[in-house]
Amino acid sequence: MSDGLRWGILGTGGIATSFATDLQANGFQLTAVGSRSEQSASEFAGRFGGITAHASYEQLVADPDVDVVYVATPHPFHEENALLAIRAGKHVLVEKAFTLNEKQARSIVDEAASAGVVVIEAMWTRFLPHMVRIREIIAAGTLGDVRTVLADHNQKLSADPQHRINALELGGGALLDLSIYPVSFAVDMLGLPTAVLASATMTATGVDRQTAIILTHAGGRQSVLHSALDTAGPTAASVLGTEARIDIDQTWYAPTTFRMIDSEQNVIEEFDHPVTSRGMQYQAWELERVVAAGETSSPLLPAEQSVAIMGVLDEVRRQIGLVYPGE
Repeated sequence: MSDGLRWGILGTGGIATSFATDLQANGFQLTAVGSRSEQSASEFAGRFGGITAHASYEQLVADPDVDVVYVATPHPFHEENALLAIRAGKHVLVEKAFTLNEKQARSIVDEAASAGVVVIEAMWTRFLPHMVRIREIIAAGTLGDVRTVLADHNQKLSADPQHRINALELGGGALLDLSIYPVSFAVDMLGLPTAVLASATMTATGVDRQTAIILTHAGGRQSVLHSALDTAGPTAASVLGTEARIDIDQTWYAPTTFRMIDSEQNVIEEFDHPVTSRGMQYQAWELERVVAAGETSSPLLPAEQSVAIMGVLDEVRRQIGLVYPGE
């Protein structure tokens, strides 16, 4: 199932564990992990068996048995960590949000192009089977003129002010952890926006607690998006066209089901495609496919689009007054 690339994981947090689990469950070659702590690297390697533990990120990217590096550190470190891997000649899969801002995203994409390596943002939703089918339906014209995207990503996360999600210096808040999903989805469905309107409520620690975003797209199309970190929501999404709509069930950005419903409220298609594991393997398959095909970027999420999406989030931050330290 794997094309043979050897994977190294940079970082040992929860998302790294989830990705490593999906890699091994689906036949990929996981060969190494790197951490700033020897103990953390060793414990992670012990959980997955037979992989090399590196006590630094530098050692990981220098490992000749690693072809591609998955960057699983917090947002503020993505640029530094991705560039470290790129400069070592490795392909890179960078967790979303891709970076803190558009400037950092641009530096990663430009350096990857210069180095001749592939870089993909790990927006796993783009690569899932239900999203592939939705794009097919839209391309076939079954929905008619697609006018609107509605999506929420509201979760009840930790209220601990020391938790990463509440830490301004770690890029915390709803925007980069939660809003990135509906924003990327809206761009996938309707293209990059021509105008952005945003409103937010902030926490005592200075991050956005909830953020509402309206994007205007070409032809007057709209996406209406909402995210919050302290209220659980339906995490559902809809794509509305003049002839039919698609209602994506909870949790819309993970492997799930959907229904296509015509203007008379008749269900004309139900999608239910079982997915093994968590579903993070699809982005790994796509990166390996891109490399094997000699392509420079994934058509499902082009690197240039990841840069542009960070520009959209920059504009949201400008409007809501959210500034990360050191910018």
